[in-house]
Amino acid sequence: MTRTLRTLTVPLDGESTPGGLPSYLVRDDVLCWTRREAGLVGFGEVARFTATGPERFLEADIWWRHLVIEADITDHVECPGTGPVAFGSFAFSKVSAHESRLIVPEIVVGVRDGRAWLTQITADDGELTEEGALAALRGWLEGSATGETPAEPAAAVGLSGTATLETGSLSEEDWMAAVAAGVAEIRTGKLEKLVLARDVVATVPDGVNAAEVLRQLAIRYRECWTYGVDGLVGATPEMLIQVEGRTAQARVLAGTLDRRDAVGEAGLPLDYAERVLAGSEKQRHEHEIAIQSLTTQLAPFSEAMNAHSEPFILELPNVWHLASDVKAELTEVEGHVPTCLALINALHPTAAVCGTPTQVAGALIRKLEHMDRGPYAGPVGWLDAAGNGEWGIALRGAVIESPTTVRLYAGCGIVEGSHPEAELAETWAKFRPMLESLGISS
Repeated sequence: MTRTLRTLTVPLDGESTPGGLPSYLVRDDVLCWTRREAGLVGFGEVARFTATGPERFLEADIWWRHLVIEADITDHVECPGTGPVAFGSFAFSKVSAHESRLIVPEIVVGVRDGRAWLTQITADDGELTEEGALAALRGWLEGSATGETPAEPAAAVGLSGTATLETGSLSEEDWMAAVAAGVAEIRTGKLEKLVLARDVVATVPDGVNAAEVLRQLAIRYRECWTYGVDGLVGATPEMLIQVEGRTAQARVLAGTLDRRDAVGEAGLPLDYAERVLAGSEKQRHEHEIAIQSLTTQLAPFSEAMNAHSEPFILELPNVWHLASDVKAELTEVEGHVPTCLALINALHPTAAVCGTPTQVAGALIRKLEHMDRGPYAGPVGWLDAAGNGEWGIALRGAVIESPTTVRLYAGCGIVEGSHPEAELAETWAKFRPMLESLGISS
């Protein structure tokens, strides 16, 4: 049985974090959720919850609420992400053998809206003090095995000569055949959209430096949410749900264009993206399905909701996406505002990572992909005791499977107009952030 948590949160001098949170990404076992220079970074582990199966979100929610309702919390900052927090990663599939998890760290550094703070969390007796919390943070940083100064993006090379890349569960030919089979199923009218993923395995004989991977992602992909939880690392552009008080927000992506495709095109690159993405019936159809999937599932928890009437172009270093932001004011359900994990239980999986209808698409994914996605395309993020949290979809990511091997995942939305060769090329564009962060040329 988990002992009672005790937490202390104190302001942290902003001058001690001149590089923002990426400057704290110095350990391979770090827990992280960062965007631009803000977010949360965690060290150590005080408590952990694991679960599998269709009730994994609700079981985790119950565990967390019991843990924090009994906690002794001293919070001198009081904003989202202060007090006790847990980092989490959940399996994509309800039938996956992969364990979903919540991890409560010992030390958390947070940065938000120009404010920085430090939280110490313990299940032990003894007085918690600001001096003790700072000393504990120093201990984690000084004990780092990878505590070198973060490198600039251009310096993150040197592995490409020795690293190797192999196909995972399916060869490229077999995966394209799976895409063709998916298109054939869509044409029968059984479903509108299907998201098919594939994996590749990178072997890095010199060893995988997880902290460096996270730093590179945080620096290169500042508009994405860089995440690191128990060997799951990546930088997702897609926010499943963000909750602050009674306001929930999401960012939906569907429709992708490789920026390399714009080379040699006349006119401004963004004009090209507008023309190809926003002007494509296929891309707009795929995007509309994703938006409807989210808003339909979110509606029972909302008293008001709005979304962009027109999607916008999200510009990332590797691709452009057709994107829409959705905002909702949460209503009370059975006497209380729904928690992050209750919302995730209703929202996941969205059409953006599974398809429509969900059950038909999920069954077809299991039939055609020939792999367990594990945490890929599952929710990843954090939550606090007040009910605030940020949960992205674990995309543009990988699982570090051993000190020298990393399994990368990428997927594509398949609709009736999809072509297997184009979808295969799209997966390579989506692998690029992780390949670059590993120093592997793509």
